[in-house]
Amino acid sequence: MKVLLTETIDSLGIIGSEVNVAKGYARNYLIPQKKALIATPQNRKQLEQVKAKFELQIAKEKNIAEEMAEKLQGVTVTIPAKVSEEDRLYGSISVRDIIEALDKQNITVEKRMVLLTDPIKQIGTHMVPIRVYKDVEPEITVEIVPES
Repeated sequence: MKVLLTETIDSLGIIGSEVNVAKGYARNYLIPQKKALIATPQNRKQLEQVKAKFELQIAKEKNIAEEMAEKLQGVTVTIPAKVSEEDRLYGSISVRDIIEALDKQNITVEKRMVLLTDPIKQIGTHMVPIRVYKDVEPEITVEIVPES
């Protein structure tokens, strides 16, 4: 089913774009939540009229994202962890641990923003990308140190 997005949804697209989604997803979630409209000629015309407003909103979102990316660029987070004699961690460092460490530095990020593919299982320095906005992904440095 083709729908026109009325707000940006990370997994689908940006405001004003026409996307093809499952009928149930559109009927049960997107349309009742007013996140999308059915793609009809009348709705397309209506969307064209408010497109300038959407473009302004996209520009604002992108500016906010770039400011946050500048704030995150070069951030270093140190996380103490218990290690064995071979410098391997007991357990691992997950997304939640990184979010808590960033929160201690007064930097708030959501769980879905941290792009950690696998949990960190060794001490050392690791680069972790943070998705702030589509195509805006600054990297932070995560240092895992042994607990004393």
